[in-house]
Amino acid sequence: MLTKKSQYAFKALTYLADRQKDGPVLISEIAQKKKIPLKFLENILLELKKAEILDSKKGKGGGYFFKVDPATIKMAKIIRLIDGPIAMLPCVSLYFYERCKNCNEKHCGLHDVMVQVRDATLAILENRTLADLSD
Repeated sequence: MLTKKSQYAFKALTYLADRQKDGPVLISEIAQKKKIPLKFLENILLELKKAEILDSKKGKGGGYFFKVDPATIKMAKIIRLIDGPIAMLPCVSLYFYERCKNCNEKHCGLHDVMVQVRDATLAILENRTLADLSD
């Protein structure tokens, strides 16, 4: 399940993608239009800036804008950046692997099913971009 933080990130990024040709967008505008708490949004956009997905401009005409083309940003990347693992179990995660306690992965039916779930989910999220969410 996506966290509220990821949902807000996608709402903000979609808003920015829809207004990309208009130049930088103020945080307050995004927060108001997408009904996202301002302080929460500030933290999300700062994370996205540190990840070099967004950039910002200060002063008059300032705000946030995409540093890279939204059509090149995979949905999986945003989820991993904001929420961490996409996999439902740590023992099947590609980037955040952690062995489960008291589990034999070679003979675990749950592990085997969750690998299939992860792969099916990634087949979609790695092939869809922010541009796909845009109007």
